[in-house]
Amino acid sequence: MTAPGRTEPSPYLIVLFDGVCGLCNWSVDFLIRRDRRGALRFAPLQSAAAQTLLHEHGLDAAELSSVVVIDGTRVYRRSNAALHALGCLGPGWRAVAMVARLLPRPLRDTLYDWVAANRYRWFGQRESCRIPTPEERARFLLE
Repeated sequence: MTAPGRTEPSPYLIVLFDGVCGLCNWSVDFLIRRDRRGALRFAPLQSAAAQTLLHEHGLDAAELSSVVVIDGTRVYRRSNAALHALGCLGPGWRAVAMVARLLPRPLRDTLYDWVAANRYRWFGQRESCRIPTPEERARFLLE
């Protein structure tokens, strides 16, 4: 994350996720377990760090019901965000992401939006944001 007042992009791929969503938290666990290079950093959308990053990139958190991935100065949303993060996990996952990108984006985003609209009902909603374990803490941007 950039320090306040600085405009240098992070050297990490940053994944902003809904911290109270069961599916989103499962997805973060999935990414952490498979990110052997440590290339990913995470922040719940409800955190101050995520709010700062969204503001820096001209996004309004109130309008988001989606995962957001920030890669340097590029911002990915919806299905593109999920596939971009997946593609950073290594050659096998990159191939899966490339195959998924063969589907037209409007179709992918429609499916993504349908799952996003039903995620709390299907996967549950936590009362508070995820608290990273001590081992995960360095991978989370919380402040």
